[in-house]
Amino acid sequence: MPAATQVIRGFEGLTVASFESRMAIEIGRLIAHYGGRPLVAPSMKEIPLERNEEALEFGAGLLAGRFDILILLTGVGTRTLVQILETRYLRAGILEALAKVERVCRGPKPVAALRGLDLEPSLTVPEPNTWLDLLKALDEHLPVRGRSVAVQEYGVTNVQLIEGLQERGAQVTRVPVYRWALPDDLAPLRGALQAIASGRVDVVLFTNAHQVDNVLQVARESGLEEQVRAALGRVAVASVGPIASQSLREHRLPVDLEPPHPKMGPLVRDASLRCGEILSRKRSAETVAAAGTAPRAPADPLSASPFLLACRRQPTAVTPIWLMRQAGRYMKEYRELRARVPFLDLCKDPDLVTEVTVYAVERLRVDAAIIFADLLLPVEAMGLHLSYGKGEGPVIDPPVLGRQEIDRLRHPNVEESLGYVFEAIRRTRRALRPELPLIGFAGAPFTVASYMIEGGGSKNYLQTKSLFYRDPDAWHLLLDKIARVTVAYLNGQIAAGVQAVQLFDSWVGCLTPDDYRRFVLPHTRAVIAGLTPGVPVIHFGTQTSGFLASMKEAGGGVIGLDWRVDLMDAWDSLGEVAVMGNLDPAVLFAPRAEIRQRVRELLARVGGRPGHIFNLGHGILPNTPLDNVLTLVDTVHEWGGV
Repeated sequence: MPAATQVIRGFEGLTVASFESRMAIEIGRLIAHYGGRPLVAPSMKEIPLERNEEALEFGAGLLAGRFDILILLTGVGTRTLVQILETRYLRAGILEALAKVERVCRGPKPVAALRGLDLEPSLTVPEPNTWLDLLKALDEHLPVRGRSVAVQEYGVTNVQLIEGLQERGAQVTRVPVYRWALPDDLAPLRGALQAIASGRVDVVLFTNAHQVDNVLQVARESGLEEQVRAALGRVAVASVGPIASQSLREHRLPVDLEPPHPKMGPLVRDASLRCGEILSRKRSAETVAAAGTAPRAPADPLSASPFLLACRRQPTAVTPIWLMRQAGRYMKEYRELRARVPFLDLCKDPDLVTEVTVYAVERLRVDAAIIFADLLLPVEAMGLHLSYGKGEGPVIDPPVLGRQEIDRLRHPNVEESLGYVFEAIRRTRRALRPELPLIGFAGAPFTVASYMIEGGGSKNYLQTKSLFYRDPDAWHLLLDKIARVTVAYLNGQIAAGVQAVQLFDSWVGCLTPDDYRRFVLPHTRAVIAGLTPGVPVIHFGTQTSGFLASMKEAGGGVIGLDWRVDLMDAWDSLGEVAVMGNLDPAVLFAPRAEIRQRVRELLARVGGRPGHIFNLGHGILPNTPLDNVLTLVDTVHEWGGV
């Protein structure tokens, strides 16, 4: 059943209040869709500034070339600004002038508004899109010192943003587009506040920072402020994103839930899934407080991670997505770094690894980071020489041809020989947002062995197969050595701070099902069985449709699927596991409309079944357009939302 039609009765008849205005009908339908009783009371109305002399004055300066940077904070504001300018200036001239300035977008909505004008953003601020994130993005990619910066405002001035720009040496011009006011009919809002104050509401949703000001103003004027504040401490309070959360906290109101992506659909669904836990915790806290005992410690911010929930086949507010090779050659910034730093040097520099890992996850807005490293780093630790030629794959010299070379392989102290990976994980974990999980990884014994034996990549793996055909004992000795190093390496990553690990068996699809069972399965199973209990393990291979059941037998709570299998058929055959995949990486070279269609078709087939992690069937290909990757991520996150 498609996610858009699947009803999840998460609210179980609870009363859910919302102060949404522009999309009041839609949020009411969403609340009912997830089993709640909606109480929607619009708290704002937009008043366009029809005689907006400040905006028109900005237009004159824009057409005269007096601005260097335009910061667009909202999609509606972007469209409204152009409409205001069109009352005095020709549209062609406006668009030509906009094309000459640096266009900075706070999140996807102004990006969509710009693209409706056939313009692309110069810089898109990654989530969570607060004024702090905006300033950080400018510092990193578009310094403002000595430049003339215009800020499209909405409702009220963001004083911290304006001051931050001025402190950085920018000449700032505010461009107001519309202001917020109370709705003409306050009766629904007063009724909702009375219901909250009297304890007849269980969940309260805030979808805009300005709602907080208006709600408290009307509560104060109605003589209900004290009762409403007290009641909000007893109900589940959900905020759509960091800006609304900041406003709630500034007004000393609780924020119990914030979805991983600041959209209305994920907000309602996440609230439906977690409201029971939140209400139970608050009621327990009241009981504890009444008894005079100490409250419980706050929850781990990773406990609500969609990625980790999906690994354990639990429901999620959005389908989680991350991408293999999400930090790689398709990104201009990565290519520029690689032009300066050799690949292995990059892998061994913890600061650069942190930079590459964190940049990729923040740029793409995916639900998990994966540590930047190379599959074959343990090969060096075992005593072999590893190199990468310019534009070429790995070279292991000399290759492992038989028993003599196998006997010489070391069992290293991974802390000494691979400690730079663990240090990179520790630094990356500190740099990531607390709620964002970090994935570690290693090559599976067969794939690492095939590189050792072939001396690099191969098309037919003749040397690899020849070894296990002619000398099975030597083969099992080799894989046993690799397996023991892999266990120590992955457990070291877990101890350093990763929340999940992936075992890549990239080349195992060259085998017959019988050869997989005889020569590979025991060693892969030994690796997974030796890992720290409780940490999710993703077991991934390509071209493995002939022995998926054996892969499941080898272990891993999540089975990665490539694009050569039907995801649902494979999942049904596997049974009680989570799955990851499985869009063809080549689809990202298609037109964006086709990408969206393919993604939606796959998600419709999954139908919201818990345990699905969206990914490509293998890594992102070189030369993949970055905007197409962003389209993929946004489409996954928007599925079933508004």
